[in-house]
Amino acid sequence: MALSGAIGIMLVPSQILVPDQPAATAANIAGHELLLRLGIVSSLVCQVCFLFLVLALNRLFAGVHDGHAKLMVSLVIAAAPIAIVNELFHVAALVLGTGAVRAGSLAAAERDALALVFLEVRQTGIAIAGVFWGLWLFPFGLLVIRSGFIPKVLGGLLIAGGFSYLIDSCFVLLAPQHRDAVSAILMLPLAVGELAMISWLLIKGVRVREAARVA
Repeated sequence: MALSGAIGIMLVPSQILVPDQPAATAANIAGHELLLRLGIVSSLVCQVCFLFLVLALNRLFAGVHDGHAKLMVSLVIAAAPIAIVNELFHVAALVLGTGAVRAGSLAAAERDALALVFLEVRQTGIAIAGVFWGLWLFPFGLLVIRSGFIPKVLGGLLIAGGFSYLIDSCFVLLAPQHRDAVSAILMLPLAVGELAMISWLLIKGVRVREAARVA
């Protein structure tokens, strides 16, 4: 998820989308068609992995707190379809930008502008999904804190990352003109929390006997 999500959510849009410049954005779409297609596939892979991840975490935390575990699973199940359907805006921009389908009587400049709109709407869709990406980290973090077999500090970092997601989404939806000024600050707790959890699971991991004993 860390790899596929970074490609689909961060890398590809940064290489394709040029705000307020339809012609430049359309040129990027036409010139980097494979990259955009890779971004679509990466985002879909990320969301499928997300569903399997939360099911694995649900098994891991079985017996720690049933209510928090069910809430965690429910929030991910709500988030994944939003992010998956949101990729249709990338598909629409790809169709317009590459000329795969001529949009009726629309002029080239109009098609370029429409492709830019689709990409920008897709970015807003990411912010909507981001609300759930933030919310699921709260029960996840609480489960980590209560588990006894994962360091409590990681749970605290996950909760901090959840607040970062929610604040970022609020800026995108309510005050987009100020979002760039705070995005770098918000990325810090978000990245630290998620990467710390990933690193701990990969390097240290959870002993089955420890988890079973707590359960």
